[in-house]
Amino acid sequence: MFIQTEAPPHPATLKFLPGQAVLTTGTADFPTAEAATTSPLAKRIFAADGVAGVFFGPDFVTVTKAEDADWTLIKPAILGAIMEHFQSGQPVMEGETGTVDHADHDGPDAEIVVQIKQLLDTRVRPAVAQDGGDITFHGFERGVVYLHMQGACAGCPSSTMTLKMGIENLLRHYIPEVTEVRPVAA
Repeated sequence: MFIQTEAPPHPATLKFLPGQAVLTTGTADFPTAEAATTSPLAKRIFAADGVAGVFFGPDFVTVTKAEDADWTLIKPAILGAIMEHFQSGQPVMEGETGTVDHADHDGPDAEIVVQIKQLLDTRVRPAVAQDGGDITFHGFERGVVYLHMQGACAGCPSSTMTLKMGIENLLRHYIPEVTEVRPVAA
């Protein structure tokens, strides 16, 4: 098994591409080792010293390192954990998949929210996945769109620019009711 790695814009993250499906649908975010109880793969990765977070996409695993960790020291352990897992035949997820998706929204703005989610799914999420992360709809109130950033996007130094210059401009262009985009914490 050959696992490729890519360095997303966030310097504390590394994207691992195992060359096979990781999740068949959605994404899964494990911001702590305690959150990894439903994933044998995430548990193996957290066993490596210096791992602070794990995120699964359709065909990738994004790992966030602790502030004091060095990629040259922890990368081999993470590669080994991913390789061991896929060779073991164990599932990536047990029971509930942990799929992260858009928040529900109803009310007078429901039609606008459908448009927002459609633009996020077709234009934003595929681009963000290339950087090892995901962005999901959290809410819409008085013209403000609230988005939740995960994986390599969470805490990325360029995430504010991505939100303001990229996503906000895109949404405002297509949906005049949108006036601003703001991030929300998990």
